[in-house]
Amino acid sequence: MPVHPYFTAIFSGEGEPFAEDAWDTTGLVIEDAAVDGPHGPVPVRTYRPESELNGAILWAHGGGFRHGDLDMHEGHVVAIELARRAQAFVVSVDYRLADGEQTLYPVPIDDVHAAWTWLAGLGEFANAPIGIGGASAGGALAISAALRARDIGPRPADALLLAYPFAHYPNPPLDWGRYPEMAEVPARFDPEGVEGMVRNYVGRISDVPADALPGAARLDGLPPTRIVAAEYDDLRASADLLERQLAEVGVPVESYLALGMTHGHLNHLPRLPAIDESISFLAKGLGLAKGLNG
Repeated sequence: MPVHPYFTAIFSGEGEPFAEDAWDTTGLVIEDAAVDGPHGPVPVRTYRPESELNGAILWAHGGGFRHGDLDMHEGHVVAIELARRAQAFVVSVDYRLADGEQTLYPVPIDDVHAAWTWLAGLGEFANAPIGIGGASAGGALAISAALRARDIGPRPADALLLAYPFAHYPNPPLDWGRYPEMAEVPARFDPEGVEGMVRNYVGRISDVPADALPGAARLDGLPPTRIVAAEYDDLRASADLLERQLAEVGVPVESYLALGMTHGHLNHLPRLPAIDESISFLAKGLGLAKGLNG
């Protein structure tokens, strides 16, 4: 299908068809807090449903490692909906953003892993599944933190929930058959832009550590994974390659292709069916993991 008219209107400068108003938080207790990390306190925002909990999810927003915060829809609204749909205690982590100079890899991963360590240490989830997830650059950080959890603890993740992850450098090329359609999308990840993101995050584009863009890392032993990919997204090739890599090493993996959607569609309110279904697809991943411990 073509790019959804919602995004076409944004691209053409005609504004957004739906009002970007506040999202309903009924039935949730939302609190801001901070957890200890190796670089200082790490701000988090927690979302606790008033109903019985099925487990917990740590969530990391995107933004190319240099942008984003707890208030963006990809952080706040997604966390609200994950909490509701998965009946989970959700922790949205405000990791330190890379600035190309003082704050570089591995600081953002350290922050996400610190939040994971805190969440994994909460006694109420000792016998419940805990998932970790994120979108775009946050997806890369989620994978990297899950690799650390696998290798050094304090406990491995039970589910990995990824939205259009930026998992590889160099970014894999798109299938040539998609280029005519992608030419109509003005928000692109061209090689120069991807290189700039990596240089700002890692400080260089050579000898990039395997866990910085973790598609290059050893992926066996990761938990069951769900991947949302956007139909019109240069990073779709990274999501597709990651799915094949995980399957090759025996990690259970499922994917959902959000038709008509562009990169970052979870940073818009879930009033379009494909945005709504993307969140539901991720939320169901924790429910499947529940059987691992129960």
